[in-house]
Amino acid sequence: MSTLHPEVLWAQRSSESDETKNIVYLTVNLPDVQENSLEYNLEPTKVSFKAKSGNDKTGSEKEYAFNLDFFGEVVPEKSTKRLTTRALVVVLRKKEQQAEFWPRLTKEKVKNAYIKTDFSKWVDEDEDPMGGMGGGMPPGMGMGGMPGMGGMGGMGGMGGMGGMGGFPGMGGMGGGGGLPEGMDFEKMMAEMGGMGGAGGSSFGAGGSGSGDGDDDSDDDGPPPLEDAEPSK
Repeated sequence: MSTLHPEVLWAQRSSESDETKNIVYLTVNLPDVQENSLEYNLEPTKVSFKAKSGNDKTGSEKEYAFNLDFFGEVVPEKSTKRLTTRALVVVLRKKEQQAEFWPRLTKEKVKNAYIKTDFSKWVDEDEDPMGGMGGGMPPGMGMGGMPGMGGMGGMGGMGGMGGMGGFPGMGGMGGGGGLPEGMDFEKMMAEMGGMGGAGGSSFGAGGSGSGDGDDDSDDDGPPPLEDAEPSK
């Protein structure tokens, strides 16, 4: 019988003051584990797993195993495990209390297709001062560090939503390389008149602001709309 590698999901919390929030979540996604076949061994720097899943009588039985060396040390006696019908759920207590997150689960910086981030556990709203929008998310995945989100108010910005062609100040909307085919740009600009005036839009640093003063930049955007005649 060949040995397979089960999918392993992981997430984490870090705290300098509360050891109960200084943990690593480890979930071995493997349904119908035969409990009497489970071999789980946790040490401060590594963990090993071996188990059979399925039913030998129906020919669906398979053997799974893996060994992992952790990036940092854990405290086995303060860690817990729980076997369900769908997975082995483990909560590891980190030994070192610090605010910084582990940059990865494993000691070696190698790509493992079976180890994946568990986004369902990575951050809890009641623990995150941003209400679940950052905090414990992986590096670069918080709203302040998400690629292409730089400049929209306090969210690090929407300047990277790139590609609205000649639409000044929009910073581009997602790399589309201009407006969708067939869209009437002049009609779109006219319809945006109710949004404080197209000239007054200020999405990002390239926005035309209040519309006063000339722009000496090399912006190739559309010419400004003429001011409407004041009503009498």
